[in-house]
Amino acid sequence: MTKILLAEDDENLGELLKNYLNAKSFETDLFDNGEVAFEGFRGGRYDLCIIDVMMPIKDGFTLAQEIRTKNKQVPIIFLTARSMKDDVLEGFKIGADDYITKPFDMDELLFRIEAILRRVKTDDPFTPQFYTLGKYTFDVQKQLLQHGDISHKLTTKESELLKLFCDNANRVLERNYALRTIWDDDNYFNARSMDVYITKLRKYLKDEPSVEILNVHGKGFKLVK
Repeated sequence: MTKILLAEDDENLGELLKNYLNAKSFETDLFDNGEVAFEGFRGGRYDLCIIDVMMPIKDGFTLAQEIRTKNKQVPIIFLTARSMKDDVLEGFKIGADDYITKPFDMDELLFRIEAILRRVKTDDPFTPQFYTLGKYTFDVQKQLLQHGDISHKLTTKESELLKLFCDNANRVLERNYALRTIWDDDNYFNARSMDVYITKLRKYLKDEPSVEILNVHGKGFKLVK
């Protein structure tokens, strides 16, 4: 059963959401402020967090930041009565997967939860969804390479290739293996295409001297980090 952490200080809304989600076959723990919610998160295992932005003692943004120090993969949906652009941007900078403004329809929230869970589901539940490359964070699902105000939205092929490098970090990634894995064929044209993508990835990472994609003569490449 999917387990959800729900942080909502409005008692009526919190109980309503909890009962609704439980009725939809989710196991839901309700917390009425950010401080107790973080204690609950540290003591449990959750598949998704739904967090109200405006809460007493510890607000939702602070709670989300603390959750991200413990788990960079768990999906987070923010609930808020505010719809200011800056709030939305702040939420996504912290690492929100979605953002819904009150008042909202329960079925809309359910749709968003199910969409996120489908997106993050993999055959191997231990496959990382976030990688650290020096000062950069690579979000596989969002195909985003980011550090502070610097962000690069990757194409699907760029993202697939960078993930393959990350999965084989500090080891030689054989050229033909990479081609067959991502392009399904190691022909000449695909090889040239891969070279172009590697050049792009090197450009994205050029401001991080601790990370480098090296050519390994006669074999392939190595992501050093």
